[in-house]
Amino acid sequence: MSGNHTQPVFRNGLVRWVDDRLPIFTIAYNMVGPGYPTPRNLNYFWNFGSLAGLVLVLQIMTGIVLAMHYTPHTSMAFDSVEHIMRDVNWGWLLRYAHANGASMFFIVVYIHIFRGLYYGSYKPPRELLWMLGVVILLLMMATAFMGYVLPWGQMSFWGATVITNLFSAVPVFGESIVTWLWGGFSVDNPTLNRFYSLHYLLPFVIVAVVVLHIMALHQFGSNNPVGIDVRKKDMIPFHPYYTVKDLFGIGVFLLFFSAFLFWAPNMLGHPDNYIPANPLSTPAHIVPEWYFLPFYAILRAIPDKLMGVIAMFASIGVLFLLPWLDTSRVRSANFRPIYRVLFWVLVLDCVLLTYIGAKPPEGIYITLGRVATFYYFFHFLVLLPLLGKIERPLPLPDSITKPVLPRSGGLAAQPAE
Repeated sequence: MSGNHTQPVFRNGLVRWVDDRLPIFTIAYNMVGPGYPTPRNLNYFWNFGSLAGLVLVLQIMTGIVLAMHYTPHTSMAFDSVEHIMRDVNWGWLLRYAHANGASMFFIVVYIHIFRGLYYGSYKPPRELLWMLGVVILLLMMATAFMGYVLPWGQMSFWGATVITNLFSAVPVFGESIVTWLWGGFSVDNPTLNRFYSLHYLLPFVIVAVVVLHIMALHQFGSNNPVGIDVRKKDMIPFHPYYTVKDLFGIGVFLLFFSAFLFWAPNMLGHPDNYIPANPLSTPAHIVPEWYFLPFYAILRAIPDKLMGVIAMFASIGVLFLLPWLDTSRVRSANFRPIYRVLFWVLVLDCVLLTYIGAKPPEGIYITLGRVATFYYFFHFLVLLPLLGKIERPLPLPDSITKPVLPRSGGLAAQPAE
């Protein structure tokens, strides 16, 4: 089903005058208003797309104000953050909202991604929609990494040193890439300046890609929990039905966010980052922020530095290939009993990788990390292509109306394959 667009008639004369010359109201009507038809059976997991948009806006707004008081210089950056916390009106709230907002952004996006994995939202004709989502994830990771360097604490400095040094594993050009990233021959003031500049710029690049993501979504409409193509009678307007549902989800999310913001603002951070950066004192255990830990565990699981870097980037790159790796023609895991079990195994595997990434690379953690890394790639590169050939899906309903409205005569099945 391609997205349907209607030309609304607005009652307000000023709105009509503006819309005739700049159709922003028509675009809004068709994007998030009554002009956008959506499947009637969407559950609360579909809230996380709008929640991601909300957090992105919050991050940009708080970031702009913080930038007014931050000083991107190695001798003043740490003190400027303390100045924000202690002297700027409501500065502590802005700083904690921005720092914890990054974690909230990743929580929301990770749930959004796993929802897409479970319900097959990457399958045709939504391949480009999925790939744009992976691009957004990559931009988020780059933005978050550069933002973590800005407070110029111990973990900021040494995290930047370790991660940028990974590029030295690239044959021939590795050292040149590292020197270019640093702006010199060590992590110093030029590094901080360029990271600050890019950290400020990239969120607006994310906004641009999000617009493309939404355009791709509206081309074929939203997927649904049943995973079948919808008919016109199965659709309802986005507004007011899903705007109300989104507002409820936003309320629950803000309660969750506020719990961290007001009662545990440093829970998701590292205490060493409250120590000014010292190039002569290496922390006992260098760890990135929690949302990078699965990829950090994959990096450390492979003894060879170059292969570890390749595996770390491949763990995200494999997501670009997912629409073609999954050979099953059935989208939703609700009708794929084997895939449903393997999906939860993948979730547990990612949780294990997150846990391993926070631990020192020694003893049993090395073995667990290698096993978890092996399964991660085995799931996508071997199991998914194989499942499409050997799994026998359950019969699909002929309409999403049947499971939503069971009085209409039960589930009339159609062949899954």
